[in-house]
Amino acid sequence: MQLTQDTPDLAAYLAADDIIDHQHPLVRATADRLRSEAPGPYAYAEAAFTFVRDAVPHSSDSGDPRVSVRASEVLATRNGICHAKAHALVALLRAEATPAGLCYQKLDVVHGLIACLLPGRKHWARLDPRGNKEGVDARFGLDREQLAWPVRPELGEADYGHVHAAPHPAVLAAFVQATDSSRLLELLPTEL
Repeated sequence: MQLTQDTPDLAAYLAADDIIDHQHPLVRATADRLRSEAPGPYAYAEAAFTFVRDAVPHSSDSGDPRVSVRASEVLATRNGICHAKAHALVALLRAEATPAGLCYQKLDVVHGLIACLLPGRKHWARLDPRGNKEGVDARFGLDREQLAWPVRPELGEADYGHVHAAPHPAVLAAFVQATDSSRLLELLPTEL
């Protein structure tokens, strides 16, 4: 899928904000540790993806009721839904100067994933750090994506083809209103 940046300024995909808080000490420490284990931008990107996918359980899978939204919260609690895990992965990539942004799919609710632009590459690569379980097998791939769920157009599902520099406001609104992870899943938008 050809992806389009929602802003032409690549610097926006390296910036820190309240949610993608890659300058937070915990995000920096995690990035430093991963970089020491996997030097180089490609190895680091795969290590960061694998870490978020495997070491941060999806709230629905673990039953954890806490709502984490900021990248630093996700890493501190080791908990989050797909959107929160995407925030953490984007922050870890940006912490090491790899442009990264947020992508979305329309499934039964809006699903969050990421895209990154590694050195020497001309196209964004989508990655899905949701977390694997029975029936879900997301993998790191730059030339052939393997997301948690391929969309099924016949069921009204769709890939949104934009790379967002910041979380979508409709997704953030659900996080603000949610009292726990079950309520968050109920509040997520069904489309953008």
